[in-house]
Amino acid sequence: MATTQTGSSATAPEQLPHHKVKIKKPGQRSCNEKDAKGKFCGGHLKRWSYTSDIVEQACGDVEKAWGPNAEVYRCEHCKTLYLPNPEEAGGLNVAGPGQTSVFGLTLPPKEK
Repeated sequence: MATTQTGSSATAPEQLPHHKVKIKKPGQRSCNEKDAKGKFCGGHLKRWSYTSDIVEQACGDVEKAWGPNAEVYRCEHCKTLYLPNPEEAGGLNVAGPGQTSVFGLTLPPKEK
């Protein structure tokens, strides 16, 4: 990615002219952007294929900034862009790593 991982850029990624950009928190799956009334958007964050998006092809900001194959998530409601958290392991599962059950019912992973 084009962003450098220095102290300030991890909390405030570079903003694009036509998009609001944030960094996902570990385990975050829904948008935490507030609207004018102060309510959370709450839209699901989905992996965004910006190279096939017609509107984004006309704009071209994302591909110029991060290249054609960057991992970018977009809120389904407010269209805020989220970059993956550098602390979180990427590519494991779209739904996240999951949580250990507090009731002791979690099954161990399958052996390969």
